Amino acid sequence: MITSALVVFLNDKVKKYNQPDFIAADPICIPHQFSKKQDIEIAGFFAAIFAWGNRTTIIQKCNELMMRMDNAPHEFCMQHQSGDLKRLLGFKHRTFTDTDLLYFVSFFHFHYRQHDSLETAFTRWMQPNDENIENALNGFYTYFFSLPDVPSRTLKHIACPAKKSACKRINMYLRWMVRKDKHGVDFGLWKGIQPSQLVIPLDVHVARVARHFNLIQRRPTDWQTAVELTQLMKSIDPKDPAKFDYALFALGVLERF
Repeated sequence: MITSALVVFLNDKVKKYNQPDFIAADPICIPHQFSKKQDIEIAGFFAAIFAWGNRTTIIQKCNELMMRMDNAPHEFCMQHQSGDLKRLLGFKHRTFTDTDLLYFVSFFHFHYRQHDSLETAFTRWMQPNDENIENALNGFYTYFFSLPDVPSRTLKHIACPAKKSACKRINMYLRWMVRKDKHGVDFGLWKGIQPSQLVIPLDVHVARVARHFNLIQRRPTDWQTAVELTQLMKSIDPKDPAKFDYALFALGVLERF
């Protein structure tokens, strides 16, 4: 049970951090460098996938990658020649290497030849009455790795509920693309997924804060726990439960609660 005092506290934290000044020090600053929809989608995807570890390092590595792509990621993915790919060689962020990067570029080239937006890579797998994005994430995983000669090492960089993962980074990416409000942090570019269907990005920091407030009881930090936390947040705001990511993330990472 959530007390009225905790509801007020969490809403106050959302208001504090869901503001434009949150952008500069967060990986979401990378897609905010662009205005073209496809550039926002691709830059945001890389920023989300790279988002583990120190945020300053994440942003630095994302900026390095964007520079290697001439700060035009969609154009690079669609119009590169084989020689252009040499610029990507040697790129590395933690366990993500140029082998993984080349496959990601191949996928974007494949997808955008057929679709105007990356949104369809998720929504095509959804059913009309889906309560959340589980089908979208499982379908996306299968689709993303459907090209020939997928490097086995690359599989670890995309999570899905079918593998019991909490899917923190993909859920964060979808929050960026789907949520839209007057504060201008999230983009709200996609309309085929409703904010009410989003699942809170759950990592060890968010889970620690949630357990402190008895918002979750399960020990594993996995998909089921992420869904249970989201369901509880829906009791506060049924239409936009993912907004509480701002509160839980900030308490865990920025305020070290």
